[in-house]
Parts: sequence; structure tokens; C-alpha cells
Amino acid sequence: MAGTGSPRPAGPSAPGGLHTKLVESLGSAVAEGTLAEGSVIQIEELEERYAVSRSVVREALRVLAAMGLVAMRRRLGIQILPASEWNVFAPQVIQWRLASAGRFAQLRSLTELRGAVEPEAARLAATRAGEHETAELLELAGELWAAGQSADAERFLRVDTEFHRFILAASGNEMFAALHPSVAEVLAGRTHFGLMPSRPHPDALQLHMDVAAAIQRSDPDAAHAAMRAIMTRTMAELSELHAPGGTPSPGALPA
Repeated sequence: MAGTGSPRPAGPSAPGGLHTKLVESLGSAVAEGTLAEGSVIQIEELEERYAVSRSVVREALRVLAAMGLVAMRRRLGIQILPASEWNVFAPQVIQWRLASAGRFAQLRSLTELRGAVEPEAARLAATRAGEHETAELLELAGELWAAGQSADAERFLRVDTEFHRFILAASGNEMFAALHPSVAEVLAGRTHFGLMPSRPHPDALQLHMDVAAAIQRSDPDAAHAAMRAIMTRTMAELSELHAPGGTPSPGALPA
């Protein structure tokens, strides 16, 4: 997923760099539970611990508050909010959760979301995508196959991310399309945390070809079925990885 996640931080001596570093540190600590739900911290404590100015602390806290991770309580301090308050669709929140001990829960919830949305997005794309769009999708599927065969993990991630973004957009449903950043984060997280095989299974690659072909020939049922098969396979193999001693097997997590 080239291009996903936060912008590249500024140099460590720049205010923007200090702000970014503090957001990342505190956000990760909340997601991991190091800063426990309900606990309270003070601005002065953060100033001292991170050796930053009050303005940097306040700006970082505003960012985290917008994501629902913290709340600034008058005469109390900064309170850490429960996960039920988090903006779970925020790409940075997804990144922090994927980097935490709760990685599997985050992968599972996002994969369940994808399983509910992407087959229907493929169905809609088969009825709404134009000739130019379907030609581009078939080209992406072919490039995905080539990337999988060459065991180029970064290239595969880039093309796979674009393939799924394209289908969400081609559905013609702007709310489906808006889920792309969340899908992109989970695809990137699986690769960067070593939860992808070195070479995707041919069956997984073929299913992506099947989705593209069904959309190209305007067959909504076949498009839905092929995407559903991708999601079902992904969830089953994710569960296998989470089992005691589970390791990525050939063809695991293909979508």
C-alpha cells in the first residue's frame, strides 16, 4: 500500500517533527494499553517527559482528541478514553492497533468489514462500471498475477491495494469508496507484519482474475461470488495464523 498512512514527519528539530513524534508515541501507547483507559495524565507531565513545549503538547492532544483517544477534562487533566470512543476508521488508529498486541482483533474486525462490503461492491461494479473502467481492472488483475508470480511483495501490495480501491470506487457507492483507506491499512499491515506468504497461491490470484472478468462481462452474481470466495479464504487463513503455532502457509491471506 504505497502512499498510505501519515505524511512523512519533519526533521526532529522542527515543531512539526516534535508534534508528529508525540502524536505517534501517545497514540501507540493508548492503542497498546500502556496508557490505560480511564487514566489521567497532565500536560506538565508530557512537557517534561518528552521535552517539548506546551504548544506542541496541546496540538498533539487536539489531534488525538479528534480521533477519540483522549479528552481534555477541565480541572482534571487529559483522560484516556475507552476503545468504544475511538474513531476506528482513522488510518493512524488502525496503524497503532495493528502494531499492538491487539493486532489479530484489528485484522479480524477489518476483514469482517471487508467481507460484508467488498462482495457487494463487486456486484455493483459489474452493473455500473464502464468499458474503460473494466479494461483497467482487467489490466490490474493481470499485473497482480505477475507480481504474485515474481514474489515481489511490495509490488504485489501496491497493485492489490489499487485493485481493491478500484472496485470500491467502481461500485458507484461513495460510502463504499470512502472505506478504501481502512482497507489499504489492513493490506499494508499484513505485509509489513509478516502475515503474507512469500508467493501468493495461484488459486488466490485466479480469484482476483475471476472478479475482474465477471465485472468486465457485467455478471454481478459471479463478481459477488468470486469476491466472497476471496474474503472467506482470507478470514479462514487469518484464523489459522492466530491459532497456537500458526504461521503463514502458501496462499495465505491472498486478498
